[in-house]
Amino acid sequence: MIGVDLSNMRHFIPLPYEMALTPRLRLAHDRLQSGTGVGGEFTGWVHLPENYDREEFSRIQAAAGRIRSDSQALVVIGIGGSYLGARGVIECLCSPNYNLKKKNTPNIYFVGNGLDNDQLAEVEELLAGQDFSVNVISKSGTTTEPAVAFRFFRKLLEERYGHEEATRRIYATTDRAKGALKSLAAAEGYESFVVPDDIGGRYSVLTAVGLLPIAVAGIDIERLMAGAKSMMQTCSLADMETNPAWQYAGARYELQHRGMEIEVLACFDPFFRFMAEWWKQLYGESEGKEGKGLFPASVEYTADLHSMGQYLQEGRRNLFETVVRFAPREGELTVPYDEENGDGLNFLAGKTISELKQQAMDGTLLAHVEGGVPNIRICCEERNAFTLGELIYFFCYACGLSGYLLDVNPFDQPGVEAYKKNMFALLGKPGYEELGRGLREKLHGSQR
Repeated sequence: MIGVDLSNMRHFIPLPYEMALTPRLRLAHDRLQSGTGVGGEFTGWVHLPENYDREEFSRIQAAAGRIRSDSQALVVIGIGGSYLGARGVIECLCSPNYNLKKKNTPNIYFVGNGLDNDQLAEVEELLAGQDFSVNVISKSGTTTEPAVAFRFFRKLLEERYGHEEATRRIYATTDRAKGALKSLAAAEGYESFVVPDDIGGRYSVLTAVGLLPIAVAGIDIERLMAGAKSMMQTCSLADMETNPAWQYAGARYELQHRGMEIEVLACFDPFFRFMAEWWKQLYGESEGKEGKGLFPASVEYTADLHSMGQYLQEGRRNLFETVVRFAPREGELTVPYDEENGDGLNFLAGKTISELKQQAMDGTLLAHVEGGVPNIRICCEERNAFTLGELIYFFCYACGLSGYLLDVNPFDQPGVEAYKKNMFALLGKPGYEELGRGLREKLHGSQR
C-alpha cells in the first residue's frame, strides 16, 4: 500500500490545515467520483480499474504474445501521454537499460515523440536484420510528430515484408470510431485498440495506450490493473486519515499557498526517471492554467545532488520536494572489502547498496529540511507491477483533486494548441496561409 509521510513538511505550516481543507477536498472528491465536475466527461479513468473492457484486455495480451513470438523489436509511435507512461513503467519494472539486456522479450523503441532526424535514422539502423512490429498510438492520427514517424516505419515495414505482412505487423491504438488513423486502420485491416473518449492522454497509462507496449515487455498487466484497483478502492474513501491521495493533494495545495511555487519530484533510483517525466506531464498539463498551478520539476538522486544539490540546499526557498521511495529488493549487492583500503571506505564493507542509499536519502532530506525545503515522502512497497499500478492511480487521483482545489479543469489542455497552430501555419498547412504570413513577418521583424 502507498503511504504518504508528511512529517517533514508540517513545521513549515504554522497551523493545522486538514480540518479547514477537508470540505473542499470532499467536494473535489465527490466531483471526481460522480464525474460532475468541470471536465467530468474525461473522468473515465476514475473507475477504469474495475470496469475496463475485458475483451479488449484479452486481445491486448494476445497481441503482445504474437509480437513477442514474431518480432525482435517493437517500435512504439506516440507523443506525450501516448508514450511517457508506458516507457516509465517499462524502465521502472524492467530497467533503464531494457534494450541492452539479455532477455526473451523484444527491444522497444519509442519514436514520434519529437522531430529529430537522427533519432528516426538511428532506430531504422537498429532495426537492420531484426524482425519488428509497430504500435502507432494517436487518437486522431494527424498529430504531426507521430504521424510523420509512422510514415517512415510503415514504409520500412512494407519494403521489408510486403504490404500484406506489413499490415499484420501494424497495431493501431486510436479512436473507437473516427479520425484519420481509425479510417486507415479499418481500410488496411490493422488490429486496433481503443483510446477511450472519456480518458485524456496523460491519464491513459492503464488503457491500451500503455498496456500493449507494457505487456510486450513481459510485465504482468493483470497485476498492474489489480494494484490500480486496490488504490481505486482506497481513494474512494472520503477521509483524510485513510485516503493517501487526499493527504498528498492537501499538503501540496497548502504548501503552494505558503509561497511554494515549484514541486520537485525526486527518487533515489535511476529506473524512475521516465515515471517522473510522465508525472511532470500529468501535473503540468492538468494544473498549469489561468496563471495557477505548481511548476513540476524532477531530479534523479543521488546523481543530481552533485549538480542541483547546491541550489536545493541554499537557493530560493520557493520549492518543496516530493520523494518516492521503494522497499529494497532481495539479493542486493554488498560493498566488497579492500585489503589496502586506499579510498578509506572499508567501514562500508558488507553493507548492501540499499543500506547506503537509505542513509544517503535520510541524510539528504534532513539537510534539505534544515535548509528550508519541506518534503513529502511517498512510501511504496516492493517495486513490482502491483505497486506501480497503485502508484499510477494514486498520482492520477491526487492530480484530479489538485485541479479542482485550484478551480481549474484538470482534464483539458488549451495552451498546448497554441504551438500547434503556429507550427501548422509556418509549415504551410492548407487553411493556415494568412496566419503563416503574419507569423513570418513577425519572425523576420524580430531578426532584423
